[in-house]
Formats: sequence, structure tokens, C-alpha cells
Amino acid sequence: MSYVRTPGRAGGCGQDQTDASFQVDSRTRGASVDGGMPLTPLSELIPVLQVAIGPVILISGVGLLLLTLTNRYGRTIDRARQLMRELRELAGTDRERLEGQIAILYRRARLLRLSILLAGVSVLLASVLIIALFLTALWKLEVGLLISLLFIACMVALSGSLVAFIRDLNLSLMALKMELGY
Repeated sequence: MSYVRTPGRAGGCGQDQTDASFQVDSRTRGASVDGGMPLTPLSELIPVLQVAIGPVILISGVGLLLLTLTNRYGRTIDRARQLMRELRELAGTDRERLEGQIAILYRRARLLRLSILLAGVSVLLASVLIIALFLTALWKLEVGLLISLLFIACMVALSGSLVAFIRDLNLSLMALKMELGY
């Protein structure tokens, strides 16, 4: 049987009453809302909050990476458009040089787009990881494998994003080399 201790009138004693919205099960001493999902004590949620700090910091860091990547992507697109305007007016070897630079810019834009996509997937997976951490704590589930797989997938996506970013850096140096005529 479930009982809730309610305060009495001013200065009086409380009375034992049954309440349908909040119940304490005398067998498990766990509180629940409407007899459904058990309420998790704050003392059990604090370690979950501590564990969730890592993915939250990861989201902040990847957000800064995304800012950098989107700025580079925009500049790459703008530069390609500028070179296309110049290309229409040129002929001969200058035209071939600009076509080579435009091809490199296109490859860079594709790499940056891939990098942005993978960084976004990494943030999405980190968000799902945080949600999974809290749900497992609230529902007292043992899903360590799921948590591990989410974290690994998040790191793989972030690593892929960084590899694409490094390739973009190398291509930008190639474009500079072509522009300088080396």
C-alpha cells in the first residue's frame, strides 16, 4: 500500500493519506509519479551530471570548429566565384592557371562540406549521448554498450572531420603554390 505523509493544519499533526499523483512504495522506498516512472534522487543524478560534462564540453569545442569550417567554406566559395569572373576575361596560360586554382577550390569546398557534415554528426551523437546518459539514470537501465558505441561514433565522426580539414589545409597550400607560380 502507498502512503504520503501530508502536513496538517497550522501547528497540528500530519495525516496519512493516499495520493494518486505522488506515491512512495513501502516495499522499495522509491518515489514515483502516478505510480509510473520512478523518481531518481538528486544524489543519484549528480554523478550523471558529472559524466555528462565531457560531451557538453565536446559540443562547445566542435561548435568552435564548425565556426572555423563554415568561415573557410564561405571564403572558398567566394574566391571561386571571383576567379570565375576573372576567368571569363582571360585567355592562354593565365586561363589554365586560373582553371587549376578553381579546380582546387572546388575540391577544397567539397572537403570542407564533408568536414562540416561530420562535425555536425559528431555534435548530434554527443547530444544523443547526453540524453542516453540521463535516460539510463532515470530509468535505471544498464546500457553501457550503447553509451560506449555512441561515444565511439562521436569520436570517429570528429576524427573524420579533422582529417578532411587537414586535407583542406594541404589543398589551400597547393592553391597558393599555383598562384605564386612555384
